[in-house]
Amino acid sequence: MNILDDLKLQYKTGGIVQKLIFCNIVVFVFFALLDVILKLSKINFGYYNYIALSSLPDEFLMKPWTLITFNFMHAGFLHLFFNLMVLHFSGRLFNTYFTDKQLLGVYVLGGVFSGLTYILSYLFIDKAGLLVGASGAIMAILIATTTYAPFMLLRIPLIGIVKLWHVAFVILFIDLIQLPLDNTGGHIAHLGGALFGFIYIKILQSGTDLTKPFSAILDFFATFFKPKKKTPFKKVHRNDTKKSVNSFQDNKDVTQKQIDDILDKISKSGYDSLTKEEKEFLFKAGK
Repeated sequence: MNILDDLKLQYKTGGIVQKLIFCNIVVFVFFALLDVILKLSKINFGYYNYIALSSLPDEFLMKPWTLITFNFMHAGFLHLFFNLMVLHFSGRLFNTYFTDKQLLGVYVLGGVFSGLTYILSYLFIDKAGLLVGASGAIMAILIATTTYAPFMLLRIPLIGIVKLWHVAFVILFIDLIQLPLDNTGGHIAHLGGALFGFIYIKILQSGTDLTKPFSAILDFFATFFKPKKKTPFKKVHRNDTKKSVNSFQDNKDVTQKQIDDILDKISKSGYDSLTKEEKEFLFKAGK
């Protein structure tokens, strides 16, 4: 199995957190390569303005799609790296209590809410700029989890055991003290995402899941684009083939049990805990 096949298998068997991480990395690499091509070709094309979110209401109204696209674009490698670290951390905690569909919904809706907060901030700070990054969406996931389970215990290397609300408080405090400094609008967007996470849990506890309409839309498109299964050709077997049919079914059951055992191992210890043989078996079974 080559590296590409290995990555495909990890994407296929991983949860929504892993898929979001892959997606952000792919987008970053794509535009990094595009930058190189444009520079070598000496082509001056400001694609950034069509992806990043502008704080100017007039510009936003001309490019409303940027309210989504800015959540998957990053300004540099370190920006991407730290965001994905927090996404991995907060996403795993979120999945302890909620589903993948809810996580994706909070990611997208939290990002949208943080973007709208960024645009509204222009009315108060009167500073125009462009916003990129998944920080607001990730803050929504982190604060949603913290609001639901603030006293969850975490073991932090070199620090020891702390409560989840301690971690969230430190991150929020860093954003707050940087508000008067550079990137004021960006920090306001982070706080906007955090506010959405808090609101989401409070409304959820009252009986309303804000991500349900979003999940319904995803289910509709997933069903719409799902290829229809062809009706299998029926063949009448004589009685003397019954033994071979049963043998085939037994082999199928054994294969499915092996797949289930491997998936259980992934859920408990992660994909990297698989042996080379298990990875190859899972990849072949997925074809």
